[in-house]
Amino acid sequence: MADDTIVRFEGVSFEHGPRKPILEEVDFNIRRGKKIALMGQNGAGKSTLFGLMMGDLKPENGTIMLGQGISIATARQVIPRDQLDLTVREYFEKSFDKKIYDIDPKIDAVLEVVNLIGHEKLHDRIIRSFSGGQQARLLLASALIQDPDLLLLDEPTNNLDTAGIEHLTKFLIDYKKTCIVISHDAEFLNAFTHGVLYLDVFTKKMEQYVGDYTDVVEQIKLRLEKENMKNAQLAKKIQENKDKANFFAHKGGKMRLVAKKMREEAEELEEEKVDVRKEDKTIRPFTIPVSSETIGPVLEISSVSILLDHKPTNKKVKVSLKKREHLLLKGPNGIGKTTLLEALASGKADGATIAPGVKVGYYRQDFSTLNFDDTVYESLAQVMEKEIEETLRNVAAGFLITGETIYSKIGSLSEGQKGLVAFARLVLQRPGLLILDEPTNHINFRHLPIIAAALDKYEGAMVLVSHVPEFVAQIRIDETLDLGKKAGPKKEED
Repeated sequence: MADDTIVRFEGVSFEHGPRKPILEEVDFNIRRGKKIALMGQNGAGKSTLFGLMMGDLKPENGTIMLGQGISIATARQVIPRDQLDLTVREYFEKSFDKKIYDIDPKIDAVLEVVNLIGHEKLHDRIIRSFSGGQQARLLLASALIQDPDLLLLDEPTNNLDTAGIEHLTKFLIDYKKTCIVISHDAEFLNAFTHGVLYLDVFTKKMEQYVGDYTDVVEQIKLRLEKENMKNAQLAKKIQENKDKANFFAHKGGKMRLVAKKMREEAEELEEEKVDVRKEDKTIRPFTIPVSSETIGPVLEISSVSILLDHKPTNKKVKVSLKKREHLLLKGPNGIGKTTLLEALASGKADGATIAPGVKVGYYRQDFSTLNFDDTVYESLAQVMEKEIEETLRNVAAGFLITGETIYSKIGSLSEGQKGLVAFARLVLQRPGLLILDEPTNHINFRHLPIIAAALDKYEGAMVLVSHVPEFVAQIRIDETLDLGKKAGPKKEED
């Protein structure tokens, strides 16, 4: 293995159980110091690839070679549920195989890197008490504290606010070691990557490209055009040969030999046709129906409980949402957006009233509204007023939930697939009030314009939290409530 190669896969195959191949004879290598984006459709096996590099998974066939004596650390998508009740110190101690003495200064250093230093000492604070965005920073910090030779980041921008993403981007630009990042955020990736590994969900092969993701999209586009052009030219020649063969065949005599030769040439040309690259499938355009007919306000909020400078604060606001009115909820990580949304969804938020009979659809960023032990079919059926299998399957298929996947347990799905199940549930639930907490997390960027279009057209009342400006810009927003500002909600200009 060359000194400058840190990871090499040779003929690696892997499958999740019988008849579920993920990788088939995959080959690629990564050089030291390179920053690589790992892309692919939801469920293609990107997180599986990290598991193979970490040694948590073993390939069925092939060889995985790592640079001699290298250390590897990964920042996963979510903090495991069995670690949520640890203190920050205990959580970081679990990042090491052996006991690290005097770990507190190391913790302070990495918390500063991920911009999670406040007025309080965080070492004894329970992980569960942090917001989703703050937990995302802790995940990143748990990898950085190990100072690894190879850093594996799985959707590191999920739940981060704008300041957090900017901070992470700068860190990765300055990072001197090797890094592989799974992300659906093209703009974020383009800021620091040297190349792209693209895991093709159809062929189960790995494609390796030089350049950022925008370069790769252009290369794939040109390749598709060349393949289609070549096939079109071959198809024209094939048809000409077949027409001539038919013409000569009717002449009889020696002309039949000419006809036979023309058919043989047509068959040879057929073999020259190339399999045109299949692109990732996107979800079908969809609508989230509204079942309840409410006259007057659907949701009214007069006050909210937030955290300012880490202290609980009651803030007076004036929000009144009717049908077809959309509210954008803003504020920095840790101010209490997720806590507020959870209280609204449960009907337990002080200072908030939901109109009687209004069904609430709630998309949680950690998917805790889903029972991970349910099958996808069971999860979708639970939200339907009347279970109609044909309707359920049709909606599921629109979100790429087909075949055996519909009978898979929620817990076995990728994070992106869980997100698509959550959206399918909203379609079948037909809510009058939609509460969405970071709905772009884990979702393939190809799906985002379709999801944005559905939310833009949603006819019920909606409360949205999102730190992705490009996504929000595609949705009609009638009011904005910034929890970090003193003023109340702002009406949007037409």
